[in-house]
Amino acid sequence: MTTIIRVLAALSLGLAPAPALAEDQFKLLVVAPPSTYHYEYIPIARENLERLARLHAIGLTWSTDAGVFDGDLSSYAAVVLLNTPAAEFTAAQRARFEAYMRGGGNAMVVHRSAIVPKGAWPWYEKLVGRGFINHPKIQTGVVTVVDKGFPATFGIPDRWIWSDEFYVMENPYGVKVNPVLEVDESSYDPTLTWPGQVSRRMGPHHPEAWHHRVERGRVFVTLLGHRAEMYRDERYLQHLLGGIYWTATGMGQVGTGGR
Repeated sequence: MTTIIRVLAALSLGLAPAPALAEDQFKLLVVAPPSTYHYEYIPIARENLERLARLHAIGLTWSTDAGVFDGDLSSYAAVVLLNTPAAEFTAAQRARFEAYMRGGGNAMVVHRSAIVPKGAWPWYEKLVGRGFINHPKIQTGVVTVVDKGFPATFGIPDRWIWSDEFYVMENPYGVKVNPVLEVDESSYDPTLTWPGQVSRRMGPHHPEAWHHRVERGRVFVTLLGHRAEMYRDERYLQHLLGGIYWTATGMGQVGTGGR
């Protein structure tokens, strides 16, 4: 009888369906080279973004070297520039990134990645949608949700207490963007800066995150994310995840038919 039971058990195991192989929804490239003021965040951001990628079946490739742009980018649904000093890209790397966007690629720009010297790479300034002027010292302010239907705002309160460098930006090329988050300038001092420097107010509409389209692709920009510990904050990570989700797929946006 024992032998028969063993045989039946073996047969039942053989007939059981094999576990489904994990299949990524899409491939994501995160480019996070260290720079003078942005390097301590890298191991923290990598650990937490890779955790989110495993949870959400995203194939994530992490690179701390802009040389990754020397290769083929076409397999990536989106490229995330995470505090990337984009002005340091070589001419060939710039050309490949531009070609990627012209081919229907998508880009997400985070914090330091929004900064390039004025006139250094006009195409990239237009991709960001705004030009950097300067920023006050890190302060606690109130970030407000402008577009509740955009995935990068899901899980964020209408008035979110956050501490960051609230960049002062301009629009030299007249690019139309769709604001997602703003910061309430009455909640901090936009003029608090270092001796010898001048920071100014932007007024009642001070965007901190936005989206628009460039070439044939989607672009999401968030100016938040200066300090390393921010990449452990679940609300901030949800903000990034929502941006990644929309940038890579074009889906999840409420009231637009999903795209």
